[in-house]
Amino acid sequence: MDELIGRLATNASIDSAVAEKTIGIILGFLRNEGPSDSVQALIDHIPGAEAVIAATQGGGLSRLMGGGLMAVGTRLMGLGLGMSDIQKIARELFRFGRDKIGADQMGKIIAGTPGLSQFA
Repeated sequence: MDELIGRLATNASIDSAVAEKTIGIILGFLRNEGPSDSVQALIDHIPGAEAVIAATQGGGLSRLMGGGLMAVGTRLMGLGLGMSDIQKIARELFRFGRDKIGADQMGKIIAGTPGLSQFA
């Protein structure tokens, strides 16, 4: 997890705490919306991912916002991220995923998650 947090913080020019929350939000979204086998393979290759996902799965307000990509965008913007920041983060997370589980598996996640291909 530290490796991914460091990459996001450096390459997207964001604070480490924001990077960690962002990872949890995005991985939680992928778990809920993406192809489960491929997403779980990615999560299994990121030590500490389960804890970060659990820490970012909010209750009341998150549920009121609904699900899907728009809700994720709203939550990420709530961390102070703009659309260009979110795109940088997504691309870096996809690069990291390709390094860990391969381009084919990451491609399945991107193709199998509604709305995600616009960030690839």
